[in-house]
Amino acid sequence: MAAMVIVGAGHAAGQAAASLRQEGYDGEIVIIGDEPHIPYQRPPLSKQYLSGEHGLEKVYLRPARFYEDKNITVKTGVRVTAIDTEARTVTTDQQEHIGYDKLLLATGGRPRQLTIPGHDLRGIHYLRGIEDVDGIRDEMAPGRKMVVVGGGYIGLEVAAVAVEAGLEVHVLEMEGRILQRVTTERMSAYYHQLHESRGVHIHTRAAVTAFKGSGHVEGVICGDGDEEYPADIVIVGIGIVPNVEIAQAAGIECDNGIVVDDHCRTSAEDVFAAGDCTNHPNALLDRRLRLESVPNAMEQARVAAANMCGGDKHYASIPWFWSDHYELKLQMVGFYGAGGTEVVRGDMAANQFAVFYLKDGRLVAADAVNSPKEFMVCRQLVGQPVDAGALADPETDLKTLLKR
Repeated sequence: MAAMVIVGAGHAAGQAAASLRQEGYDGEIVIIGDEPHIPYQRPPLSKQYLSGEHGLEKVYLRPARFYEDKNITVKTGVRVTAIDTEARTVTTDQQEHIGYDKLLLATGGRPRQLTIPGHDLRGIHYLRGIEDVDGIRDEMAPGRKMVVVGGGYIGLEVAAVAVEAGLEVHVLEMEGRILQRVTTERMSAYYHQLHESRGVHIHTRAAVTAFKGSGHVEGVICGDGDEEYPADIVIVGIGIVPNVEIAQAAGIECDNGIVVDDHCRTSAEDVFAAGDCTNHPNALLDRRLRLESVPNAMEQARVAAANMCGGDKHYASIPWFWSDHYELKLQMVGFYGAGGTEVVRGDMAANQFAVFYLKDGRLVAADAVNSPKEFMVCRQLVGQPVDAGALADPETDLKTLLKR
């Protein structure tokens, strides 16, 4: 008997299964994930789970009983090895052939590997899954030396947890500033100062060329060997590669992700895709993009589920993200690169502020630190004409700008 089959077991997969039931689908639903866990949240891994604040139960997207109650089969520790779009089957590494009526690919991504001399030494970690974090936690202890390769949000979140746990932490970023590919000079400088004020050592223009050690990593080498950083543990965070291989092998169109339309449909009949693995159109931004974003994964999952059930739902959302560092929550909406004017509201020195990005008088993006009210309004203001002076004035109730 055919079913709704979901390949992958992350945010998109878990939400899609729930949404299929909410849409009224009462047939068989099968989630197939290669990790030994039911769908779970990834953002807490580099923060609350790494620090020990959250256990596994708090990381799971929904409790195990949810899937039992909703009659959803979750196959954990099982990898899909092939898709036959003509026979409408997926094959697993257990030599099982599972038929589908509709198929959702929610395969996510994997960490980009740093293949340089010494890359296979013990003590070098990537952070993507629960097992990765368990391995990192086992090696974290006060007084030990951690080197984080990559000054992106994940690397900095790990650095924050580690320095608060008493480790000596060095962050090595090959670009001229941390967060260079994702935010402005102003925000990069803010986070550089924040982390250094908490004890993290940040080094920019530091291109890692080798790891040294005998069996276990002992140091990280930059450039031609002129710089070396002692290390008991290394975290590599240099980006994500979308998991598209099984889709490509099945003849499904891929280009920096699995190509989908605004209904989350792939080039193969009755095959959909959602989440980090997709290259999708966004009518509000008037371009295609691939996002590594929980809100995107959840919304695409809802759209895909509705359309798998015969609906006509379109995906069109302004992207938003968040990142936690120490006691500070950064919330971002839109893409700062589309703006030409920056407007600051609040006090950056007091760690409570928002930066708005405008183009031709319209709000295109915003960064909010410990300013949830401003962020919520900004999500609704994106795309609208706004007065820069009103945005900057803390006495202005931003909600009043929505009525204009």
